[in-house]
Amino acid sequence: MYPLFEWHGVGNGMLMAIIATYHILPCHLATGAFWITYFMERKAYQENDMDMLDFLKKYSLLVLIFCFVTGSLTGAGIWYAATVISPRAISGLIHNYVWGWATEWVFFLIEIVTIYTYYYTFEKISPKAHMRIGLIYAMSAWFSMVIITGILGFMLTPGKWVQTGGFFDGFFNPSYWPQLFVRTAFMFVVGGAYAAIVASFMKNPDVKEKAMKVAAKWGLGGLVVGGVFTIWYFAKIPAVSRTIIFNDLGFTQTMFKIAIVAGVLLFIYFVIWGLKRARTASPITAIIAMLILFVGICAGETMREMARRPYLIPHYMLSNQMIDHDMKAKGVTSEVAKFDKTGVLPAYYFAPDSVKKINESNFMAAGRILTKLECISCHTLETSGFLSIPRLMVGFGAKTPSEVHDFLDALGDYDYMPPFVGTETEKRAMAAYIASLVDPNQKIDPAWVVAGK
Repeated sequence: MYPLFEWHGVGNGMLMAIIATYHILPCHLATGAFWITYFMERKAYQENDMDMLDFLKKYSLLVLIFCFVTGSLTGAGIWYAATVISPRAISGLIHNYVWGWATEWVFFLIEIVTIYTYYYTFEKISPKAHMRIGLIYAMSAWFSMVIITGILGFMLTPGKWVQTGGFFDGFFNPSYWPQLFVRTAFMFVVGGAYAAIVASFMKNPDVKEKAMKVAAKWGLGGLVVGGVFTIWYFAKIPAVSRTIIFNDLGFTQTMFKIAIVAGVLLFIYFVIWGLKRARTASPITAIIAMLILFVGICAGETMREMARRPYLIPHYMLSNQMIDHDMKAKGVTSEVAKFDKTGVLPAYYFAPDSVKKINESNFMAAGRILTKLECISCHTLETSGFLSIPRLMVGFGAKTPSEVHDFLDALGDYDYMPPFVGTETEKRAMAAYIASLVDPNQKIDPAWVVAGK
């Protein structure tokens, strides 16, 4: 168990979502842009179209700046945020996939070298050598995605890994191939939308029209193919994950609708301003289209994250970082079964000794620590916060300690929330503390917590 990190008001889950969602834009752009660039450059040299080469030089520079400055910063931000928010999950992933990440970093290093080389050798080396550098970059970036997708898929559908603990049993998991194809398709959508922004600034109307049409074709192709593979992806994730997305939570249902609307609006944009009215495409319209794409990505990634609840690693580690299954292959036993008997607080190294045994004078302090341990990975304690616990309790009609206690008893009945872990006394202490968040003025009987009276 590690020290707790808490982002007040915003919440740990939302903090991670903000960084990760933004990171996807430069990440997918870096992966998809140079496939588009390679084919555009080859055609430009075949037709001796120097204006198009000028567009590609500007496009590659902006990809370099956006992906390898902001993208690199948010990539480091993801590592930092995930490490302080879910250190046990990161530890588990590193122990299983450190060599996968090491391999991905090799490809990332190739990306860095080749994109700088590509940009600074424009018109300075032979066209064939220059295109070859661009192709090496494009392939390296895609292979990075090939590796990262295995780890992302493992975090939703670990497959046989739960029984074997094997690297490839978790890597080539049930959702790996559909997710890889979905991400491959949508990297062209991102690349096309970004190319449309660059093209919209071009002063030469002929160049603008050519570039917009190419960007639109790649974007439309990515949307259509990605939509087909998304259906396959939903078919491969667990039934409980589909239930969480489409039935259990109004929030995820809304996210699904937002993702669909964003896709339709992008489709319309590519058809109208990409194919039919390319010469009239304005930077403002192109930037709005990119913002719509960002909202769609946010909705899609939110669904993917919610689909693995109540786990961080399904059938192994709960979202509160407690291990709830025995795993013989790794020599790991369930902590939930143990903590239900002996308590969470005695096993939590960072809890003060004064609260490890609950009594009538410390039960509120103990309840506060327990609430944070079991809840702040997803929720906030403030009334105005995101996924606020006090507001949640009011919504469920749980305002008194006994009502909150009954809610905690029923946690295991919800597909998307982990069960309460700990002794009966710890449950009552947590219920008392949460009730005090709902109504700070209510009187709580210490005897009810300690003796159950």
